[in-house]
Amino acid sequence: KILEPISEELKQVMFDIAEESDFEILEMETDKDHIHLLVKSELKISTLAIVRKLKQCTTISLWETHKDYLKKYYWKEHTLWSDGYFACSVGNASKEVIKEYIRNQG
Repeated sequence: KILEPISEELKQVMFDIAEESDFEILEMETDKDHIHLLVKSELKISTLAIVRKLKQCTTISLWETHKDYLKKYYWKEHTLWSDGYFACSVGNASKEVIKEYIRNQG
């Protein structure tokens, strides 16, 4: 349940990152220990680049504002996210179906 107390700030940081970048977050919802995103981007930016930027920037930002809280869970490293991620294209599902799925997480 590590993300629950910081979820609103996490979401705002991610929206701020997207606003300054070449992608747009269409929908987002946190769960206890992960986050669901619907992202729109141009083909010129890779999924890996988006994920890497979001993970790096949110880790730095949240450690600056919630150091005491995060130290309870991460003793030695200033980390927040695991190495992996899952990504897929919308494919045959409509954007509205995906948005509704994300809204119902958490």
